[in-house]
Parts: sequence; structure tokens; C-alpha cells
Amino acid sequence: MRRRDTRRRAMAMAMTRAMMTTATTATTKATARDARRETRARRAIATRASNNENRYGACWPGRAEVPANVAALGNGNVKKISLLGSTGSIGTQTLDICEEHPDKFEVVALSAGRNVTLVAEQCAKFSPKLVSVQNGEDVAKLRDALQKLGCAMPEIMYGEDGMVEVARHADCDSVVTGIVGCAGLPPTVAAIEAGKNICLANKETLIAGGPAIVPLAVKHGVKILPADSEHSALFQCIQGMPEGALRRIILTASGGAFRDMDLATMRELAVSDPAALHRKATTHPNWDMGAKITCDSATLMNKALEVIEAHYLYGTSYDNIDVIVHPQSIVHSMVETSDSSVLAQLGWPDMRLPILYTMSWPNRVECSEVTWPRLDFVKMGDLTFRAPDFEKYPSLTMGYAAGRAGGTMTGVFSAANEQAVAMFLDKKMGYFDIYKVIELAMEAHKNELVLDPSLDDIVHYDLWARDHVKQTVESGVLTGALPR
Repeated sequence: MRRRDTRRRAMAMAMTRAMMTTATTATTKATARDARRETRARRAIATRASNNENRYGACWPGRAEVPANVAALGNGNVKKISLLGSTGSIGTQTLDICEEHPDKFEVVALSAGRNVTLVAEQCAKFSPKLVSVQNGEDVAKLRDALQKLGCAMPEIMYGEDGMVEVARHADCDSVVTGIVGCAGLPPTVAAIEAGKNICLANKETLIAGGPAIVPLAVKHGVKILPADSEHSALFQCIQGMPEGALRRIILTASGGAFRDMDLATMRELAVSDPAALHRKATTHPNWDMGAKITCDSATLMNKALEVIEAHYLYGTSYDNIDVIVHPQSIVHSMVETSDSSVLAQLGWPDMRLPILYTMSWPNRVECSEVTWPRLDFVKMGDLTFRAPDFEKYPSLTMGYAAGRAGGTMTGVFSAANEQAVAMFLDKKMGYFDIYKVIELAMEAHKNELVLDPSLDDIVHYDLWARDHVKQTVESGVLTGALPR
């Protein structure tokens, strides 16, 4: 009997201990859940506090309203163009379009660098009223070259003042901005203040200058028309879209040099054969391009920058801007509407089309099938898509972070990348160090972030970011093997 009672008491005590243990475990789990909720809440508050994405407005907030009763180009209706950067890639393609369609476009002013011979040939062909060159010493050289060609003598200026006057020329309707870097900001501001529409082919205008440029364009009622293929595709897709219909932006990326190489192989090459990794990063699988843009494609930095540009153009939240890899580069980008429809713009890769559309908008210009081949869906073949590897391409994570921070951070991100790529191409650092020095520059800039920068602030921190990367590389703190 006593043994039975003893067993009962032992069983009761065991059950009590088990219940206490269960209660303690439940309390512990509940405490852990509460802690996780609290952590998530703190992160959400921190994210909201550091997310300045709605601060600056947008050039085309979710839709592009097409103006009514716009006369077709031609038959005496000519759009007058000022061109910044006439001797560069964008500039020469713009002039090719003007030459092909002289009844629709007239070049009234142009600015160039130091290629005096080419500028003289352009003046002889297009007879602009105003020309600006980079340096004062080239003014006399250009006059001599024009006299030898026997063409009409335009007004000739030089330097930043000359670019500004080209941009705000009284006769021009639209300004094509093909100048590289922050040098394009002052003439763009001058053009906006003069009420000229901007055919935008200078990425720094929005990526670095967005916090100043976007509100200025909205204030003056100026249209900023994107001349790169991805943003032109988006712009074409949102034509006539009703307010509130744009849900998501989908930017397509070729994937660059490393799209078919896994990260482990890349890391192994970075140690065993950094020269091979360097060669690979500067060879695009689809096109023959300049070394800088080819490297940006390899790192997917070009797409990170385009995410920022898309936000400033269309006002879409960074949470609703996606990037997908599309190796064939036929679908140039897509938009998803509120009812889950997806609209895409397709075509053979050709920079002339988005440039032409910025110049002709809202008109469409009929082009020769010889010089502008039509898309053949049979020749095009299969179209494939896949998600980008954020571990392989940390540029994407940094780009979204820079965009959400806003202010001068996006310019620091862009300038740090330019300096890093230049030093990588010069074989002064390894491939993976590109990401590292950009991240260090962004981290160092947090305490100096200017949310509502002036143009002087933007230029200052552009130079600061370049210097920070240069100092980091030269300090010897990087550990990556150098390509030899």
C-alpha cells in the first residue's frame, strides 16, 4: 500500500515538473517571439527613419500623360535641338538621327570636348548657330578648321559658360545631354530653368543630382525624357496609363560577363588567377562596349544605378522595383499594373531608338527598315529570365540602400563606383575589392549625408567619394590579389 502511494506521489511530482518545464519553455518561446517582434519593430522604425525615397517627387509619377493635339514632325514642323557632348557616342548617334531626318530635327547649338576636327566636320554638316568647346585654346583652332572647310562661322564659346549657353539657347526646344559625369549638371539646370525639355543620356543628372534636379524640373514644368534603353522602355509602357495603375517596375539585365559563372569559381579565380578574372570582367558576352560600362555590367552596378534612376523618374517605391536577368536583351524592361497585367517593350538592342524617342516624343518617327531593322520573332528565338544572385552581385543591395538613404548618398555610390572601376581597370586592385571600397565610402558618408543638397554639395561629395576610394586603395588595407 505504502509502495503504491509512493509511486503515486512520484508520478504526481514528475507530472508537476513536466508541467513546470512546459510552462517555462512556453514562456521562453513567448519571450523569444516578443523579442523578435520588438526587433522587427525597431528595424521597421529604423528603416522608415532612414528611408527618404518620397522626399523629392518624380519626373513622371506613375504615369506619362500624352499631350493632345501635337502636330506631327515634318512638313515644316521641325524640332530644334541643342546637343551637349556632340563628339561622344550619344552625340554622334544623335547627329546620325538628325542627318537621317532633316525635315524633323534641326541642330541649333552643340558643345563638345577637344576633338576639334570632328566638331568642325559636324559644324560643316549641320550649321549650328552656337558651338562650345572644352578649352579656350581650342577656339582659335576651331575657327581655323571651319575657315578651311569654307562653312558658315557660328558663335564659338568654351568651358562651362559655353555649355550653359548651348543648353539654354533661345531657339532650341529640347536638349540632348550626352556629357559624362557631374559636368552635365550645370547646363542641365540652365536648360530646365529656361524651360527646355531634357533628352536625358547623362546618368549623373538623376543618380547624383536627383534630389535637386527632380524638384526643379517639376517646378518649371519641364519634361525629362530618358534616353537609355531600360528607362525608355518603361516610359513607353506607361504612356496613357491612368493614375495609380503602375504597381511594379521590372528592369532587365543582360547579366554581364559572369552570368554563367558561379560565385565559388569567381572567388577561386580571384586568388589563383586574378588576371583571368580581370579579362573576363572586361569582356561582355553580347556586345563590344567600352571597358567601364562592360565592367559595370559584369558587377551589375549598371543595374543598381538604373534602380535609383527609375525611382527618380517614376516615383516607384524601391520595394516595387525589381531586377531580372534576361540574357537575350530583347525585352528592355517591363511594368506591372495594378490588375497584374505586365507590359513590356521589345526590340533589337540599339541605342538609337531610345534617343530618337526622346527627341520625337510624343510623336513616332517612321524609319527605314535598312538602317532600323524590324524585330523578327522567329530569328529572335527563345526568351529566358532568371533572378539575380544578390550574393554574387552585392552592388544591387548597395544600390537599394543608397537610394533609400537619398540625398548625397546616391552620388557617393555612383562616384565611388567610377573611381573603383577606373582603379580596377588600371590593375591597382582586385575584382571583389570594387564592392568593398564602395561599401566603405558609403559607410564613411553616413555621418555627412546631406538630404537636400545644392549642386555644390553634389559636386563636393562626388569628388569626396572618388578621393575616399583612391585613399583606401593606396592605404594598402585591401587584401585582394592584383591582376598582373
